[in-house]
Amino acid sequence: MISESSSFIKGVVLGGVFCMLVTLLGHIKVGHGTKAHHHEHHHIQAPNKEDVLNLSEGERVELSKNINVYCIILVKPKDLGHWAAARETWSKHCDKAEFYSSEKVKVFDSVAVNTNDMWAMMRKAYKIAYERYKDEFSWFFLAYPTTFAIIENLKYFLLKKDPSQPFYIGHTVKSGDLEYVDGEGGIVLSIESLRRLSRVLEDPDKCPEQGGMIWKLAEDKQLAICLKYGGVFAENAEDSEGKDVFNTKSVGALIKEAMSTHPQQVVDGCCSDMAITFSGLAPNHMHVMMYGVYRLRPYGHSYSDALVFLPPPGSDND
Repeated sequence: MISESSSFIKGVVLGGVFCMLVTLLGHIKVGHGTKAHHHEHHHIQAPNKEDVLNLSEGERVELSKNINVYCIILVKPKDLGHWAAARETWSKHCDKAEFYSSEKVKVFDSVAVNTNDMWAMMRKAYKIAYERYKDEFSWFFLAYPTTFAIIENLKYFLLKKDPSQPFYIGHTVKSGDLEYVDGEGGIVLSIESLRRLSRVLEDPDKCPEQGGMIWKLAEDKQLAICLKYGGVFAENAEDSEGKDVFNTKSVGALIKEAMSTHPQQVVDGCCSDMAITFSGLAPNHMHVMMYGVYRLRPYGHSYSDALVFLPPPGSDND
């Protein structure tokens, strides 16, 4: 009897170990599968520099004039430090930038949307932007106050993109079956995508203001769901070498990672030289970025870019 019991216990233990191994192997396989599946999204790249050089002077001037970007920055009163930094730095390079605040603030001008819910703020901001500027701007860039954006690089990226097509661009992430643009890196919509979104926003069954779920989805995921109903899908933005140009981390964090993964090529391994955004920046770091991007120049190095993106007349762009 004891022998039979001992054999039974051994069988249970061995069976348990076997199941654990099968489960572990299954997880490893699923992990690799998930990673591969993550790269099934659309990849769109910046123009090739040689192609731009082949354009005539007239074509270059016309292209640079026709790309106009309206910037939406979502803020709350607690973000005053970041708000001030974004206002004084990169947002000046937008063709027009407006801060959409959860409530009216005396310190800075803003569009008050009167809600603390991030998804409600986002949808109201998009709705107002479309109603006011649908005939004035072709591209709409949304960012959080901790994001630093290089608008000239964004315009270069959009150079050969047709805004009458449904573009929804940024740093894409896969969450189950949903593919969305991570809001931390900034979100770009063409006027066609915004037009479709504004139509879907009017349908509470497809795009409810409160989400309509037991658990609450983040606002960037909610946006992807609503855009999907309009036939608009997330696209990952990359440079001509395949590097991401919308970054959901700061330069410092990316360099730290590159020092570990590419110790012999830290700068090349870190970031694209045509990066559009970095995220998670403190207010003082935004001013450091402003100095590095727009002020610091090594003497004797010439920059012969084929295009110049000039600010609109009378703007506060430096």
